[in-house]
Amino acid sequence: MKEEDTNKELSWMEKNEIEKIIRSVEDPKYQKIELLQKLQGKYKWLQDKHMEYLAETTGISYTDLYGIATFYTQFKLHPPGRHKISVCMGTGCHVKGGKKILEKLKDILDIDVNETTEDRRFSLDQVRCLGCCGLAPVIDIDGETFGRVSTKEIEGILKEFK
Repeated sequence: MKEEDTNKELSWMEKNEIEKIIRSVEDPKYQKIELLQKLQGKYKWLQDKHMEYLAETTGISYTDLYGIATFYTQFKLHPPGRHKISVCMGTGCHVKGGKKILEKLKDILDIDVNETTEDRRFSLDQVRCLGCCGLAPVIDIDGETFGRVSTKEIEGILKEFK
């Protein structure tokens, strides 16, 4: 789900914060990724209105910023859920059923990877490795690791976060 900005007008405070971000880099036109990282760090996701103001203020095209934001999976174009679920898809987890775990989560939550549930309770991401290969397959929810997860356990685990 791509969350639309509910209020397209930026407050003076938002403008001030974005201008601080711009001043924090040496050359904004050559540090677009860093600008977007700082913008996302401030607001937790990249809202269109913020990227538009960033583009307008720096002279960088909005298309360039949006292209970067959609190319790199680190950038989020939707508000994060209260609980972040990361499914490990590293070799060990993949071999031990990580894809089945991911598919079950997508089915239960009715979202895809890099999306947030309508109630904004959960965001779903897949990662390359959580460093717990001996516990494969692994999911992480808000920094809590669940190892040797089966598809049958998913609903019970999610109930802990509702």
